[in-house]
Amino acid sequence: MSAIDPYKLKISQLRILVAVADYRNFSEAALHLEISQSAVSHAIATLEAELGVILFNRGRNGADPTPVGEQLILPAKQILELLQKMVTEANRAKGLKGGNVRLVAFRSAATHILPALIAQFRRQFPLIKVSVTDLEENFEIENRLRSGQGDIGIVDLPCSPEFETWEIYRDEYVVLLPRSLKLNQTQLTWEQLAAYPLIISANNSCSLKIRQSLQRSPKPVNIAYEMKQDSAMTSMAMQGLGAAILPQLAAEPVSEQLKVYSLPVPLERIIKAAVLKDALHTPAVFAFLDVLKNYTCSLRT
Repeated sequence: MSAIDPYKLKISQLRILVAVADYRNFSEAALHLEISQSAVSHAIATLEAELGVILFNRGRNGADPTPVGEQLILPAKQILELLQKMVTEANRAKGLKGGNVRLVAFRSAATHILPALIAQFRRQFPLIKVSVTDLEENFEIENRLRSGQGDIGIVDLPCSPEFETWEIYRDEYVVLLPRSLKLNQTQLTWEQLAAYPLIISANNSCSLKIRQSLQRSPKPVNIAYEMKQDSAMTSMAMQGLGAAILPQLAAEPVSEQLKVYSLPVPLERIIKAAVLKDALHTPAVFAFLDVLKNYTCSLRT
């Protein structure tokens, strides 16, 4: 008996084999495949001749797989599933040959987190354009996403329930003081902090967290300045005008004239990526989210 050449088998034959097995009927399989019943009969007969086995018992009540037919149906289904997977991956890759990803972030995240993330993404998807818009407040970022002017937002406050979020980074709040003060410890006490005029951010997200933390102080504290720009806060601290309290990322790069101290009670902000749950995202956006989630895992390890 001559060996069977598997490369003579046709995909159309496997589709018809599976359809007949599913419907147990040649005419029902033909209707499902939108071909004639004679085409189904011919394909099964040809396949049986090529394999040298009977695949179905034909009768008035339809077509029932023979024992060998049952054994061949499963690998036929697996082959068709693999072909579908190939097509799905090809379509996905075809959709990633262009497109745009619009990121909206607050400034320190745009400066210190996104560049490395975008570089990693561009190595995998060099033809996809990535744009970044930096804004000062979280509500501005959320509004951009709601209005369709952004795809992925980077925020540091809890989002509305309409958003899905992923944690990216935990950023500790620090105190900047002139290095000339030569304080020995790295963590200030409440008494030491209360001895300086305080410089904090005027942005809602940072201001709220800092004010809540300062309420723990047993000593009265003096919030002397509220500034919108991180650079202005560090400049004022360099001039000895007070102690600047801001997130570590916002303080970077720290001037040699300043020294970084921890707050009496540690405080941090959780930086997250956010997308609208019900938005119709493009393949490019989903690809960026995949890279972002892997990047998040790498930051934690």
